[in-house]
Amino acid sequence: MSPGNEIARENEPQIFSALLTPHRSLNRTGFLAVMLFLSVVSFATGLVFLMMGAWPVLGFFGLDVLVIWWAFKANFRTARAREEITVTTSELRVRRISPRGEVAEWTFNPLWVRLDMEVDEDFGIEHLYLISRGHQIQLAGFLGPDGKASFYKGLVEALNAAKRGPTYNPIT
Repeated sequence: MSPGNEIARENEPQIFSALLTPHRSLNRTGFLAVMLFLSVVSFATGLVFLMMGAWPVLGFFGLDVLVIWWAFKANFRTARAREEITVTTSELRVRRISPRGEVAEWTFNPLWVRLDMEVDEDFGIEHLYLISRGHQIQLAGFLGPDGKASFYKGLVEALNAAKRGPTYNPIT
């Protein structure tokens, strides 16, 4: 591919762009409040056991708080994962960033790509797949069924617009 062709693709208008991230219901302030509450309750309960002569229990309560803190931190680390999906008239680009920062990127021709899904009658959409020329990648793994349905609808509309081709708009 020539450098001029690369520049032409970068200047192409985006039909669809989505940044998908895992949902976390607890923000930093909520995390600090939960940890403060757990620490106070564990310390107070540990002091009661210390007064009764069961001093090792105080250490176990401290260990419990430490394990819960570690579990929350691991959960927040996994929230750094993301998927970036962009559709233009000439390409569909999927960029997946793992929680560790590792990047995997796929580029497809929107004319040849097909969307497939696995649907459970009770649950809804379980898995979304992009399929093109023997390659199959799963999309939106951390979205719920409603989020996957909304994302699927938007991506199908974008792929259909890409298949129709660029339109002429004299105003813009």
